Amino acid sequence: MIEIDDLHKSYRAPDGQRSEVLKGISLQVPAGSITAVVGSSGAGKSTLAKCISLLEQPTSGSIRVNGQDLSRLSGEDLRRERRAIGTVFQSSALLQRKTAWQNIALPLVYLGVVQRDIDKRVNTLLEAVGLTDKAHFYPSQLSGGQRQRVGIARALALNPSVLLADEATSGLDPDATESILTLLKQLRDEYGLSIILITHEMDAVRNAADAVAEIKHGKIVQQGQVRDLLAAPDSTLGRQLFPLKSLAAEGALRLLVTYAATQPVATDWISRISQQFNVQIDLLGGHVEVVGGSLAGRVEIALRFNNAAHTLHDLLPHLHQLGLIIEVLTQPLLLKEAV
Repeated sequence: MIEIDDLHKSYRAPDGQRSEVLKGISLQVPAGSITAVVGSSGAGKSTLAKCISLLEQPTSGSIRVNGQDLSRLSGEDLRRERRAIGTVFQSSALLQRKTAWQNIALPLVYLGVVQRDIDKRVNTLLEAVGLTDKAHFYPSQLSGGQRQRVGIARALALNPSVLLADEATSGLDPDATESILTLLKQLRDEYGLSIILITHEMDAVRNAADAVAEIKHGKIVQQGQVRDLLAAPDSTLGRQLFPLKSLAAEGALRLLVTYAATQPVATDWISRISQQFNVQIDLLGGHVEVVGGSLAGRVEIALRFNNAAHTLHDLLPHLHQLGLIIEVLTQPLLLKEAV
């Protein structure tokens, strides 16, 4: 696993003052999991990526991979141990005059690995990323998604335990993005990798990440398992993952319905509740999809009871039994008095 503890990074500005970019970042990524790091431009994501890959030396704090603190090493020791971290760049960063096979082989050639072992490793990786038939193609002959696959294979050439994907899907079309995310999940499972996915794309977080951390002004302001954040109505990060644009509903009881991550949600809950309690349910907005094999998301609804036989108090326990978390947004004055 990779453990980042109280990481700080500062630079000296032209006026001589120190500018602190990272302000005590702490993050753990267990083996066999994907953690996404999100944040707006200028939040510190790129600096964090450079520190994790040891392209930049942290000012203080530690970066441990399987218990080894890489941030305290230098020279040959650092070069040797940083092989535990493979990096995938946004642009794939392939050498244009070398084939896919040759690009993947570069780290092995640099280390002086014997040709027989190079052949075996590169062919294995080409198969792992689904590009066996493109081995002798040059980057200009490959699509953007295929080039990124070559970059991923090259990052895995030295058999790292951590894979850092720095905006690896940025600029790719939706099909290529989905393909790369699926590949990352497959590699996570096959090699037991700790994957750090630095991205600004919430679709990538929902579709691939097990956990997510939001960085703002150099600090992590919220982090947790994706399923837990999606099930927390008050989570700002959860709301970013499933944004809502709702219609107006004057004079109605408005509820925010969050799909719980701890139990399956009945897909027919709207028809069940409306029939059982003789209530009109209007869907005002929502975002629901399958995350980690279960339905997740949020919907906003308006309720209008057709008679006085039932109240919100009657309804709530049944909604909870169906795997839903309820937050009352607004309710008419008469209903407030009744509740």
